[in-house]
Amino acid sequence: MSNHKILTLNNLSLQEFDTETDLIPLLTPEDEEEMNNEVLPESLALLPLRNMVLFPGVVIPITAGRDKSIKLINDAYASGKIIGVVAQTNEEIEDPSKNDIFPIGTVARILRVLKMPDGNITVILQGKKRFQIDSIISESPYITANIKPVEEKRPGKHDTEFLAINDTIKDLAIQIINESPNIPSEATFAIKNIESHSFLINFVTSNMNLSVKEKQDLLSINTLKERALETLRYMNVELQKLELKNNIQSKVRFDIDQQQREYFLHQQMKTIQEELGGASQEEELDEMSLKAKSKKWNESTQKHFEKELSKMRRMNPQAPDFGIQRNYLELFLDLPWNEYSKDNFDLKRAQKILDRDHFGLDEVKKRMIEHLAVLKLRKDMKSPIICLTGPPGVGKTSIGKSVAEALGREYVRISLGGLRDEAEIRGHRKTYIGALPGRIIQSLKKAGTSNPVFVLDEIDKLSNSHHGDPSSAMLEVLDPEQNNSFYDNFLEMGYDLSKVMFIATSNNMAEIQPALRDRMEVIKMSGYTIEEKVEIAKQHLFNRQLKEHGLTAKDLSIGKKQLEKIVEGYTRESGVRGLEVKIAQVIRNAAKSIALEEEYNKKVTDEDILKTLGVPRLERDKYESNDVAGVVTGLAWTSVGGDILFIESLISPGKGTMTITGNLGTVMKESATIALEYIKANADQLGLNTELLSKYNIHLHVPEGATPKDGPSAGIAMLTSLVSVFTQKRIKKGLAMTGEITLRGKVLPVGGIKEKILAAKRANIKEIVLCHENKSDIDEIKPEYIAGLTFHYVKEMNDVIAIVITDQKVKNAKVL
Repeated sequence: MSNHKILTLNNLSLQEFDTETDLIPLLTPEDEEEMNNEVLPESLALLPLRNMVLFPGVVIPITAGRDKSIKLINDAYASGKIIGVVAQTNEEIEDPSKNDIFPIGTVARILRVLKMPDGNITVILQGKKRFQIDSIISESPYITANIKPVEEKRPGKHDTEFLAINDTIKDLAIQIINESPNIPSEATFAIKNIESHSFLINFVTSNMNLSVKEKQDLLSINTLKERALETLRYMNVELQKLELKNNIQSKVRFDIDQQQREYFLHQQMKTIQEELGGASQEEELDEMSLKAKSKKWNESTQKHFEKELSKMRRMNPQAPDFGIQRNYLELFLDLPWNEYSKDNFDLKRAQKILDRDHFGLDEVKKRMIEHLAVLKLRKDMKSPIICLTGPPGVGKTSIGKSVAEALGREYVRISLGGLRDEAEIRGHRKTYIGALPGRIIQSLKKAGTSNPVFVLDEIDKLSNSHHGDPSSAMLEVLDPEQNNSFYDNFLEMGYDLSKVMFIATSNNMAEIQPALRDRMEVIKMSGYTIEEKVEIAKQHLFNRQLKEHGLTAKDLSIGKKQLEKIVEGYTRESGVRGLEVKIAQVIRNAAKSIALEEEYNKKVTDEDILKTLGVPRLERDKYESNDVAGVVTGLAWTSVGGDILFIESLISPGKGTMTITGNLGTVMKESATIALEYIKANADQLGLNTELLSKYNIHLHVPEGATPKDGPSAGIAMLTSLVSVFTQKRIKKGLAMTGEITLRGKVLPVGGIKEKILAAKRANIKEIVLCHENKSDIDEIKPEYIAGLTFHYVKEMNDVIAIVITDQKVKNAKVL
């Protein structure tokens, strides 16, 4: 008995078979030459294999179980004949016919037949030479076919490229054996000892992890060099797969080792904490359960907490979700469920606090006192959503802080400017790593009560993104009919916000989503007058800046005249932020003198202001003389308050075309077009010759072209300017106007009246023309603010022309 070893990389092992023959050495070049010269018979019995392809020179073991196959093997083995081995096209076919086998196979010699206990036999075959089926003779008792040999084109002995390919195949085969943990290292010796180039290729190909179709394709290649290149390609893929598999296994093994290490460390840390008197995980959970008993929860909330606590008890402390679950339960316990601060309904005290903190703003303070009065009478009233809208710096945000102090509630402020993620309002779902509740729930946790005064700052600055629409999420927050069960994604429960007093602030209501705007009660806050700014500076800003700069009233003081000079010459705003900056600059100059021990004026003078702030740069709202025809003073609303603007018209010989300049928007360009068409249609009533309109070109200009201008308030000013330039009559001095027109000559009301009137007064305007429907806006302004002004309320453009255009021709009037 001798031991026959067959190297099978496909099975990733060395299989040993006991044979009665001598040990068969690996195929040598001489053996290969002899095999190639062997003459094949004209016909052969064919043995179909389900999932194997036999290559020339290669020894493989197979298991035969089909009756036809067993009979063929027994007959051939008994007579010492060779057989033809072919691969089936479909391995599931039990009884293959001539159409179910590949046309190219390998002639094989049976080396050994071993009978198995289950009735099957194991056969050791050695490939000899390739053949091609010419025709099928019979299919019983097994398939017999006429065959012809398939010649193989071999490269020359000195083909260096082919030799390099073979060396590469040998090297890759050794690498694959080394990378695979299941192949014994002894297999490398067998690979190294292979001398025959074709046998090396066939042997490696036979044992690679390829499909039957891929191996059959390789067997069918007649050029040995091409087969070697294709084999090399498959080997590279196999090596890459092995390396990737080994890397993955290494990483997984490291992760498991790391988790086991962390588990043991946590167990040790738990023991150490218990020895030192610290709280273990169980003690921490028991503490949460004890704390929950003191919470004012309803039955559903209590059940939900107990369910989540029970879930945490079952979790592995090393699990990633454990930390999130702990944060969730801690938030649940920290939230002020049904905990409310007691309101102070002393309305006189509330009025004093509002008057102390804010000068003016009578309408806003009146509305806040009314709201507190209703709360006092009906303590269960749902808080309405108040939205304070107005220019920057007028005190919108600080109103909420004063209301919170007056009411005795906690004060919470959330800045919504630039917020683009809906999760900032509704929170993240717990399934995400780093999940957090929304800002609403987080702020309630910090406040410690469920009825704070909530200031939603800059609500008009909410913006959309691919993360959702935050303004839509705010609908549930600000709807009194829905916010009694506001749903936060992280909390996963409804939370009652109905007792929260929401105060929103905005600069421009037009930028707020209509559905959101509909849920709020809008209170407009206009800009301050010069007198109001002086009082605010005197009562609040100057003293606050003294304190912030480390000075007292004994170190520096300032008079009303100097404050008015700062307001008029160095600030251009509706609010007082810029004014406070300038006051701080004056105080810093005094602080520098004190620190350097230099002499300075303890009472600020005009010279001190000029020296510190420089020459006044904002000679705003200066009225210009209108001795020239076509110059009209208009009134405009801007984001920093009211302003005056000038509209100029000029005519020149031409064909009646009109040019509009001054960086005007679409609305103002349309107003100019309407004004010209009205003049053309009513030239007779205006005393104009219609032929003049076609002989002169018109140029209408609004100065300061670098500043964009638009809005429906300059229509009557444009029409008046055009009538003035065509009639060459001047406009009445000290007069300004605002209003829009229609094609029929009707004057329409406009907005921003208070700001425009204050701007006119600053510019020493004496008379103002506006629509009769704006009279109600004038009635709302304090009488002291409009003292010395005369108002002309008009309904049609004829009334405007009769009031503003004098009968005096301008000097050097054009002859039209």
